[in-house]
Amino acid sequence: MSSTELAGPEAGRKEWIALGVLALPLLLVSMDVSILYFAVPFISADLGVSATEQLWIFDIYGFVLAGLLITMGSLGDRIGRRRLLIIGAIAFGAASVLAAYSQTPEQLIAARAVLGLGGATLMPSTLALIRNMFHDPAQRGKAIAFWSAVMMGGISLGPVLSGVLLEHFWWGSVFLVNTPAMLALLVLAPVLLPEFKGSAKGRFDLVGSVLSLAAVLPVIWGIKELAAHGMAALPVVSIVAGLLVGLAFLQRQRTAEHPMIELPMFRNRAFSGALAANTIGMVALVGNAVFMTQYLQLVLGMGPLKAALWSLVPSVAVGAAAPLGTALARKVDRAYVLGGGFVVAATGFGVLTQMRVDSGLVVLLGGAGLLAAGLVMVMSLVTEAVVGAVAPERAGSASALMETCSEFGGALGIAVLGSIGTAAYRSDLDSRLPSGLPAAAREGIAGAAAAASQLPGAAGESLLAAARHAFSHSMNVAALVGTIMLAITAVAVTLVLRGTAHPTPTDADGDGDTAGLPQSVA
Repeated sequence: MSSTELAGPEAGRKEWIALGVLALPLLLVSMDVSILYFAVPFISADLGVSATEQLWIFDIYGFVLAGLLITMGSLGDRIGRRRLLIIGAIAFGAASVLAAYSQTPEQLIAARAVLGLGGATLMPSTLALIRNMFHDPAQRGKAIAFWSAVMMGGISLGPVLSGVLLEHFWWGSVFLVNTPAMLALLVLAPVLLPEFKGSAKGRFDLVGSVLSLAAVLPVIWGIKELAAHGMAALPVVSIVAGLLVGLAFLQRQRTAEHPMIELPMFRNRAFSGALAANTIGMVALVGNAVFMTQYLQLVLGMGPLKAALWSLVPSVAVGAAAPLGTALARKVDRAYVLGGGFVVAATGFGVLTQMRVDSGLVVLLGGAGLLAAGLVMVMSLVTEAVVGAVAPERAGSASALMETCSEFGGALGIAVLGSIGTAAYRSDLDSRLPSGLPAAAREGIAGAAAAASQLPGAAGESLLAAARHAFSHSMNVAALVGTIMLAITAVAVTLVLRGTAHPTPTDADGDGDTAGLPQSVA
């Protein structure tokens, strides 16, 4: 028999409409991660962007977003989540206008940084407000499934919307699309969204905020540098330095009178286990996306917009997966549903191990669809577990922790699966072609395509054909590693989370010891 949380008061029409309002900022913040994919060549031509400046335009948004999530989650618990959401909407909307009309690369980088700050206020606020609006576990599960689907949809929709806008308007339109939605949020939020403040009192932990930023940023930067350029001393030093600052942050939270994060939350298996599962899920999801986009464009030869549209096809499975997982978790122990979701995702990776140059779209989209469906099922359930495993006054900090783990997972996915794929690509390419290859060809299939275009006739065709075979092989190897990783996770998450129940607000220590409390029924 499973344990289910005692139902609270059910949400009405106003709360469900308010959920739609919360979808606006969530969709745009998640979309801004990927909307620049097609716009960068236009921006570079217009503003004269250097290679280094291009990287900063791409990465500064994610860096600031990841670095400030914990700070903003804690701040929302103190000043009010609706108030923080409105502040974030103002910052996000204003920064979008500044980005659209930037005249120099430096202005655009600064605007993207402010966009990241606005995103860091919006994302934990949306999830924490769901915790406040939906007290009935069944309704909250449906609301969080919707939240998860919107977030994933935004990441997938970004490149498609970018391609459509750039066919008809100038590059600034990819930023201006945010502004009307933020204006709508400013009008609707005060009417439809409740205000909620946590129980935190005393001064805001400014030292803890600085330490959290100084811990997250070096680690994220170091992981991305290793993924992009291989092993080097500076990124490794950056990661180690970030981890050391992270230890100082934890010590600060242990001793501070008014900490940003209540460390006893991690004693609850439902909470800490869900965070770990979410991180691994993002490793797989983002790691696969890197290979899929390149396969569509550089192996199958699709244009960017056509590739982006085909990449949306696996999202069809996502729409049904999240609510299905939520419904199953109401009937059986959620640990078994989570394990099943990881098995479905592992099966998707297993299908991708069979990709070949001539496999076509059926194998690719089938495998990617299974992977996405399984992982979205997992993520909607672990999100529900994270926000449901803590008292409502801690929901902002808990949401921020989960989203920070997602950022780490995404960076690790690119670094780990990307590095494995690169090694496999180089090994296979070297076995197919004689020595003396152009250096760019060994860096990846994009470099090989560029090098092949500079070679005459048959030599160029031979290099490109070999690179496509090598890339398909690298995708197989990365998918095999992903299959093993997710299969192990399926077993681990089932064993670790089996029998966990959500603590109620009376479980102040957050240790998951629910004996004698009336929050669950057989």
